[in-house]
Amino acid sequence: MTYLVKRNPFNSLNLYNDFDRALSSIFEDLPEWNTTFPAVDIREEEKGYVLEAELPGLSEKDVEVKVEENLLSLSSAKKEEKEEKKSGYIMKERRERSFSRSFLLPKDSDKEKIEAHFSNGLLRLSIPKQPKEEPKTIKIKSN
Repeated sequence: MTYLVKRNPFNSLNLYNDFDRALSSIFEDLPEWNTTFPAVDIREEEKGYVLEAELPGLSEKDVEVKVEENLLSLSSAKKEEKEEKKSGYIMKERRERSFSRSFLLPKDSDKEKIEAHFSNGLLRLSIPKQPKEEPKTIKIKSN
């Protein structure tokens, strides 16, 4: 007796999809890293705000910090070229890395007194708060 077995050409594709799903599920709990933007932490303190940005491989010369109205911007553009000549061959490598991030400053921040410090790949911005204005009493004059 001969049996005719119908082959579904998509079965191998289904096996691939099942394998891909199983492999992906292994990595579900790992954080996703966005290499386009630096990791940034912002916290409020009693006298101001602190913004810390991780910028490994960069120096203070590679980073630009700007304030326009209430917008604080961090940006960098770094180009590297390397040429190596060894025993009959030349190897050239080029690498470019850039980012730009902007943050809306809180209304009570003192834009004129922002300070920036850079150390070991960490940019730290201290953004002081403006002193709170006390209510002003207006004296009423009589005619």
